Amino acid sequence: MMPRLTYRREREWLLLDQDGLSDLAAAANVEAPQSGTSPHAMRQWLVDYAPFPAKWINRLFSVGGIQWEGEWLKLLAFPSVANETADPLYRKAAANRFGSQGTSAPELLYEDDFCAVFLKPAGMPVHESHPGQSGTLDEAAALHMLTNNDLLPVRHIHRLDDDTSGPVLYSKNDLAQWVLDEAMRAKRIDRRYIAIVHGRLSSRSGTVNAPIGKDRHTARRRVSPNGEQAVTHYELVETIGNASVVRLQLETGRTHQIRVHMSHLGHPLVGDRLYGGDGTLLPHQALHGERLLFPHPWTGLPVEAKAPAPSWLAALRDKLGSRTK
Repeated sequence: MMPRLTYRREREWLLLDQDGLSDLAAAANVEAPQSGTSPHAMRQWLVDYAPFPAKWINRLFSVGGIQWEGEWLKLLAFPSVANETADPLYRKAAANRFGSQGTSAPELLYEDDFCAVFLKPAGMPVHESHPGQSGTLDEAAALHMLTNNDLLPVRHIHRLDDDTSGPVLYSKNDLAQWVLDEAMRAKRIDRRYIAIVHGRLSSRSGTVNAPIGKDRHTARRRVSPNGEQAVTHYELVETIGNASVVRLQLETGRTHQIRVHMSHLGHPLVGDRLYGGDGTLLPHQALHGERLLFPHPWTGLPVEAKAPAPSWLAALRDKLGSRTK
């Protein structure tokens, strides 16, 4: 856990005062560096004792990003892209302003200097699948930064299927990207979903621990002994006629994991034609990310982002309920 470091941001610079440095030193049980310590010595102290990736500290040092301003240690933590044409994502965002094509910008669920969480609607891809594709969540995130004149290098940390709605986490600098990528690998980012599946579940809760690999059909995945480990926990919320509302938690993040695992159980998602669901009830799979819990890349403290229920969820419940009357 990182110390609860307070800081001040001045555009591209993060400023730490002597109290912040003392907190770092106390956490490592060493003496705090003094104002005016050379950048080289300061780099080594940060590598040895600060809870930051060494590659981030070394990158700061290589570009003159470790400096002093009186009693404040300055770190070049928020470098922006040179201009909106220097980064392909910003270039596309500037050229294809959201709203100009009748597409509204997605809701912002959380934001600070290091990261942001956007609510992806069903039907919007997180990133482009072919050159020149527009209308992605990545593009929306870049446009948000562009609108606020804060051209930080926003990057998604995880993905959702095109037709799945829910929160998506973005980093806004190198430190956040490295810390959050590692949190994903270490399974410290908790993602919770709600889905409506066909059939009545035989148990109120359970775990699917079944490896997922590629299928002969290029768009599909399947449970395969030669696949990658995949673990999904599920809990029954309610039954509606011959359908079940379930909450799900991912331990791993394989492509189409929830869709494959629920189909493997004999309970494909409503609307999921690819895995055996009825596509006449909903034009996309009935899957929504409800909650995202992640460690903050600067403080290490937990941050929770909750996504409001989409309108299709209540409408589908009503439709399924009316079928049983």
